[in-house]
Amino acid sequence: MTPEERDALAGEYVLGTLEAREAAELRARMETDAELAAAVAAWEQRLAPLLTLAPPEAPPPELWARIERGLGLALAPATARPRWRFPWPALGLGASAVAAGLAAFILLRPAPQAPLMTVLLTSSDQPAWLVEAAGDTIRLAALNRRAVEPGRVAQLWALPQGATAPTSLGLVPEAGRFSVTPTTLRPSPGMLIEITLEPPGGSPTGRPTGPILFIGRLSEAGGS
Repeated sequence: MTPEERDALAGEYVLGTLEAREAAELRARMETDAELAAAVAAWEQRLAPLLTLAPPEAPPPELWARIERGLGLALAPATARPRWRFPWPALGLGASAVAAGLAAFILLRPAPQAPLMTVLLTSSDQPAWLVEAAGDTIRLAALNRRAVEPGRVAQLWALPQGATAPTSLGLVPEAGRFSVTPTTLRPSPGMLIEITLEPPGGSPTGRPTGPILFIGRLSEAGGS
């Protein structure tokens, strides 16, 4: 197995695209193949920024209050609480009603839009940045952080389909992860995302003036 084949196999394993039998065989090989184990570890570190692109979202606090009221669990204060036997049959009916209401809510609410994603590649098709666009926000995470040549800066651009010129999204910071929220455009499928090399302070013309370092096109996550 050549180093290139080993690296590609390790990448497929980490991304989860191998069949179960192939993945099991690879795990067994890693116990005796130090180079393969190192390639897998490198890919795991390279793709670790994926974990930070989708921050967890808690359900709205009022949802739990609505569920408690529907189940009859929103009891009066202790000083005014009457003495009675708990109405289990009523609770069962209330739970059924709430379950039906939640099911209707889930079925009738609009399906959330799938995030848009791309990997910005170098001119030699090497992955450099992972990009995720959700709503109006575009998040980037470095896969292979490269230093910008001295005296130059990296600038981020977006080019929607049908547009004649890209729009600047600002300079790329030194941090390996950052996000931007454009005010003049909205992320959309097919939008080109690119990073160019520019003079200090960014392009003086409002258009890319230097070579393209990395480029990719947004598409729906999980789409074809």
